[in-house]
Amino acid sequence: MNTDTPDQYSSLLSDISRQILQSRYRAAKLVNRELLLLYYAVGKRLSEKIAAEKWGAGVLEKLSADLQKQLPGLRGFSYRNLRNIRQFADEYNALIGQLLTAKSQTIDNQEDLIWQLTTAKLENFDVDIFLSVGFTHHILLLNRCHDWNERWFYMQKVVVNQWTIDMLDWQIKSKAYQKRDQTLPNNFAATLTETIRDTALQAFKDEYLLDFINVEKDDERVVEKGIVQNIREFILKMGTGFSFVGNQYRLVVDEKEFFVDLLFFNRQLQCLVAVELKRSEFRPEYLGQLNFYVNVLNGQIRLPHENPSIGILLCKEKSNAVIEYAFQGYTTPMGVSTYQLSSDLPEHLRAVLPDPEALRKLLD
Repeated sequence: MNTDTPDQYSSLLSDISRQILQSRYRAAKLVNRELLLLYYAVGKRLSEKIAAEKWGAGVLEKLSADLQKQLPGLRGFSYRNLRNIRQFADEYNALIGQLLTAKSQTIDNQEDLIWQLTTAKLENFDVDIFLSVGFTHHILLLNRCHDWNERWFYMQKVVVNQWTIDMLDWQIKSKAYQKRDQTLPNNFAATLTETIRDTALQAFKDEYLLDFINVEKDDERVVEKGIVQNIREFILKMGTGFSFVGNQYRLVVDEKEFFVDLLFFNRQLQCLVAVELKRSEFRPEYLGQLNFYVNVLNGQIRLPHENPSIGILLCKEKSNAVIEYAFQGYTTPMGVSTYQLSSDLPEHLRAVLPDPEALRKLLD
């Protein structure tokens, strides 16, 4: 090997690794798609036959046992799973029928079904996402979600974030769907112009799951170091349009030094965003510190064409009622969010979080 070209070799290694990950991901999606369509076809046949012949529930136990005799080692067709397969087909028969109607074609065989489903289009529905969700995930969603909109919300999250079944279960218990439209406590209405107020509300979240950081120590500097070391993942969690300026960003006032934990610039808002970390419950005095930083940024760093800077507190816990009173009297735009680290999650979930770097490559 020519050691004079380490950059070229590193690039080759990176490209091949990315291709392998992407290929594995595509292969897994194809396998999952085939399995879901098989389960749908089997479940639909079961429901139709049981209804026509007026068979009792015992037929599923007999069918499972006979399938095992005929195909030794067969997995996925236990009595319990046959019930799930039938439930899946019954629930989504109308939806899949609507997709097929949209194509105005008939089903002659399994290949036709696959082609029609993957090419059919429905408004506000993505067949590829639906067929990328694992069967066990689908059954959990069928049993735990109240309506289609809630299920569809979680399906999209499962595919984008590569949630395991345990992580999905935890997100449902945490009421992620019910909290989807929650905005962080803020004073934007009184401090921002109408032209950017809505954009600011959409730019920041009420809670951030920093699942790429796993530390037990209650220390802001340790959390900050974890964020800086994984800054790409943090920016992905933050949302759209954020650029990292620096950490422990130095400000000088009257020869005294002050340091902003994390400083960003948001292109959509066209402003600086100061982020302060507090590994504790919100306290009113935190706003005073953040207010000072935002004022200094506006006075010394902000460019003439930029909008006023915004301050965001990331706390371990918060009381919205306390925050509402604490905001009174401040004229600088600020908001308060909470965050959870990997170590804050239940013990059984820590080992099932997807690797952030591998996930990023899969989604590239």
